[in-house]
Amino acid sequence: MYIYSKIHLIFFLFLLLIIQSCSSSGGSDIKTNDPEKAFSIAKRNYDKKDYLDAIDDFSLIKIKFSGTKIIDKAQYYLAMSYYKREEYILAAYEFEYLLKNYPTSEFIVDARYKLAMCYYNMSPDYDLDQTYTKYAILEFQDFIELFPNDKLAPKAEAKIVELRNKLAYKEFRSAELYYNIDNYKAALFYYDHILEEYFDTDYADDALYGKIQTLVKRKKYEEVREEIERFEKKFSDSTLLRKVLSIKSDLPS
Repeated sequence: MYIYSKIHLIFFLFLLLIIQSCSSSGGSDIKTNDPEKAFSIAKRNYDKKDYLDAIDDFSLIKIKFSGTKIIDKAQYYLAMSYYKREEYILAAYEFEYLLKNYPTSEFIVDARYKLAMCYYNMSPDYDLDQTYTKYAILEFQDFIELFPNDKLAPKAEAKIVELRNKLAYKEFRSAELYYNIDNYKAALFYYDHILEEYFDTDYADDALYGKIQTLVKRKKYEEVREEIERFEKKFSDSTLLRKVLSIKSDLPS
């Protein structure tokens, strides 16, 4: 499913890139046939934060000097120009292009991290569709697998924790909603999903406590005892432990 969705996203990015190129600031002023000089002109605009002009320049270089030794640098800074403009969809496309076509480039490590950051920056509030959140997690995981010793690896790990907490919170809010309207079957589904898929997040103990409460409402006392024992073993340091023990003491014998 991830690959299928990613293919459609890349196709969308390609179409968007065509549209963007047709509405750019009016074309590059680069006239030289020397790739190094052309790159210097483009980089100068980038350094001055004239990102629209830099996009025009690096886009021209990408076409005109595709076989030269500066092409991967131009590709990287083209992606970065979009990134600096917070046009993350277009930046993601250009970073993907660099990773695919110039795998030995000196910019590969940073490009792969920035690709993940593109999706991270497009990750919306928890109550909206979380497709980009999931893309970001997968890209950060790829980064860690490929570059486990890189200085950016700890940051990638922290981003994964943050994003998984967001996904868990979305599930938790759904569980709480169903619990509050007495739809206990649906509430249990979401609590269980958190405990299975997001067991390492900040909401795992909340989910198990919610499950215990829900089972009490359904008078499934044997299951309640099992889940309380599970809570005591797994979340002995949780601030919710006192409430769980209170439920335990009130159970019918």
